[in-house]
Amino acid sequence: MMTSADADLMRVLADPLRFRIVQLLARETLCTTHLMEETGAKQTNLSNHLKVLREAGVVETEPCGRWTYYRLRPDVIENLAGQFADLAATARAAADNKRACP
Repeated sequence: MMTSADADLMRVLADPLRFRIVQLLARETLCTTHLMEETGAKQTNLSNHLKVLREAGVVETEPCGRWTYYRLRPDVIENLAGQFADLAATARAAADNKRACP
């Protein structure tokens, strides 16, 4: 069953730039400079979105000298995907259920 934390995570991922960041990080670990090049976003805007993703547990950081690299946490995405799979399975099983109108 979906929790309020799952709903919060869906809101975090609903932002187009954050979702693009997640897509990019699914392919490789990147620093802010790489993400700026790939998305065209300004550094301050990107940093704010990365903070939201970090606080939601979607990404983790890895310091590397003066740079910070960001890595996607696939387990978080898999968990959310599992919640949607469960929801779809419930809907399939209940396809013939119909509540009578009062």
